[in-house]
Amino acid sequence: GAPDPFRPGAQGLVTRPPAFTAASDPWRELPPTPGARLDGAHAALASLREEERRLSRLGLTGALRRCREQLRYWEFLAALFALQGAPVPHLRASRRSRG
Repeated sequence: GAPDPFRPGAQGLVTRPPAFTAASDPWRELPPTPGARLDGAHAALASLREEERRLSRLGLTGALRRCREQLRYWEFLAALFALQGAPVPHLRASRRSRG
């Protein structure tokens, strides 16, 4: 088969940074529906916030910084997924409301 460019020790290839939690793995497949994607993002955020508290208690500043980077990533995705599930205003109704 084809070589896995993400395997540990592969030279000259991209390496994946490890996920802090299974729920926050950015390489996992996204669910097919907007609601399920939003639920997955919320699960990732909850697990990362718990990990953030743990890392803070342990004083692991480098790991805490990387965890917070993943938190920002998942917060962004959660916002996008929330927009995907939001109702779209009807164009004519919005024109009427402007007067």
